[in-house]
Amino acid sequence: MSPLSWMAVVGLAATLGGISTCRAERFLVYVGTYTGPKSAGIHVVRFDTDTGKAGVPQLAAKSVNPTFLSVHPDGHHLYAANETDQWEGRPGGYVSAFAIDQDSGMLTAMNQQSTGGGGPCHLVTDRTGTAVLVANYGGGSVAGLPLRADGSLSPRTAFVQHTGSGPNKDRQSGPHAHSINLSPDGKFALVADLGTDRISIYRFEAKGASLKLQGEVAMPPGSGPRHLVFSPDGRRIFVISEMRSTLASFAWDAAPGSLAPLDSKSTLPPGFSGDSSTAEVAVHPNGRFVYGSNRGHDSIALFRAASDGKLELVENVSTGGKTPRNFALDPTGKFLWAANQDSDSVVIFTVDPESAHLTPTGQVLNIGSPVCVQFVPMK
Repeated sequence: MSPLSWMAVVGLAATLGGISTCRAERFLVYVGTYTGPKSAGIHVVRFDTDTGKAGVPQLAAKSVNPTFLSVHPDGHHLYAANETDQWEGRPGGYVSAFAIDQDSGMLTAMNQQSTGGGGPCHLVTDRTGTAVLVANYGGGSVAGLPLRADGSLSPRTAFVQHTGSGPNKDRQSGPHAHSINLSPDGKFALVADLGTDRISIYRFEAKGASLKLQGEVAMPPGSGPRHLVFSPDGRRIFVISEMRSTLASFAWDAAPGSLAPLDSKSTLPPGFSGDSSTAEVAVHPNGRFVYGSNRGHDSIALFRAASDGKLELVENVSTGGKTPRNFALDPTGKFLWAANQDSDSVVIFTVDPESAHLTPTGQVLNIGSPVCVQFVPMK
């Protein structure tokens, strides 16, 4: 399958209403981890959405704390945010570029580049395959790195240092950029900053990987916005806040690149009184349901999202492990993989095409400290 073909397949799954029309596919599923006694880097698993069967995890490449992954639109390159505070003896973390062997699933290291800030924890590749954007959690900054024709990384050409703080002095004494996402048209980059309780909106130019601040939206004090996702139609965004365990919806106006608040709800079931924080957020391909992960309650929260942006918590489903970090829907919308960081497991669920309800398949993959899941269609 050509790069444009597989991009179209994924796009159909994300934009058409009702049951996903994306045909069954075979995927290479890459899992980023915190490295240590049970993991040495990025793992790969073969997965067939027709049979629903996953293969045995293999180490695809050694890498230090590759905690978030992003795939190039051509399906032949993968990028990892290496969550460290030093690179080649200098302060700050780095990004690694890998070439994907579609036959074996193994990754070949290409090169690395500094992100200019400590603890890079999230990154995204633009849809043209021209640039990679990175959020530095520890440094409270964002960076843009152009991509070369061969898929390798050029040195960063954009760097923006956030400033400010929040009311929680233990967690918000300074900025902590936790994620960076591109708008569907590729013209804007939205950054969730946990430390300052803000969503920063940047105008993005792929050529040169430039970032220019467009505006900012304040979140409730002490909420700690972490990740966000656009609805399939591009008219809404959903922001999950780590510290107050909430999911918020916003209207997105693509012309000026602006947000307007719509609703906010707790991701935890009524009556829960324990310690918990959120991590990831994802939208069902039909656009009518949103998922969020709870670490502590150790569940996936399922919300119904109305056309006016109103949210309704439908249920919480156990992830079958401890501390669900990232989770991901496969591009067909038929399966959800939940990465349980503190139980060293990735649990696979089926997704009901109408209700979006999750049902465990019984498949549990043993991977040390998994924190990110990315699907790559096999050619």
